[in-house]
Amino acid sequence: MNTEKKAELFAEYIEQSKYIVFLGGAGVSTESGIPDFRSASGLYNQDGEGEGVPPEVILSKTYFYENTENFYKFYKTKMLYSDAEPNDAHIILAKLEQKGKLKAVVTQNIDALHQKAGSKNVIELHGTVKNNYCLQCRKNFGLDYITGSAGVPYCDECGGLIKPDVVLYEEQLNLDAVYSAADHMTAADMLIVGGTSLAVTTAVSCMNWFFSSNKNKTKKSAIINKTKTEYDSYFNLTIKEGLSSVLRDAYFKIYGE
Repeated sequence: MNTEKKAELFAEYIEQSKYIVFLGGAGVSTESGIPDFRSASGLYNQDGEGEGVPPEVILSKTYFYENTENFYKFYKTKMLYSDAEPNDAHIILAKLEQKGKLKAVVTQNIDALHQKAGSKNVIELHGTVKNNYCLQCRKNFGLDYITGSAGVPYCDECGGLIKPDVVLYEEQLNLDAVYSAADHMTAADMLIVGGTSLAVTTAVSCMNWFFSSNKNKTKKSAIINKTKTEYDSYFNLTIKEGLSSVLRDAYFKIYGE
């Protein structure tokens, strides 16, 4: 099937569906200037501290507590993009929600750009950089407090260490987010996966909830990712194009705007 035919079919799927769920990863935000993780220029192919410490080690619970200063040095320079703005993918997904088509965004990202674009029902599987809390008194702090602090941020009331409300390696996912994602995936009549290589177990589990509920094969599915994934055969449509352009073109075909 050629690219043009896939684009037409993708728009038809959206138009026919009443309960769409979007599952996205780091590739959703690359057009906003936030690097992904596993591409050649991605975060995991960089030297975390210039001393051979892999980023996935730095972003672990153990490293956070044992090397807090180095953790925050990396976190502030590599993980925080306060000035990033939503791209067309975020914006079109928010518009689809406003049209009543999209019921939930399930994201592995921590940048909160979906909310900034206007999406209301966003399930953040790995937390968000927008929220931070004191490990001692549990006081909450916004992103500005973290970026405005010199070195390691400490609570302005009790002096306790502040931790980002993001899921680090060795930490358990937020079960409320997981259960919410499962509910939406099983209820959906269309799943759109975009900007993810599906290399993370969490994302695969979410995807499997959808396909496990599709026993009669009536539900529609599409994966939009520039590179191949090992799960491409699960989907009705595999589109290896830029996510923003695919969503934008489909939205225009349906709504003419």
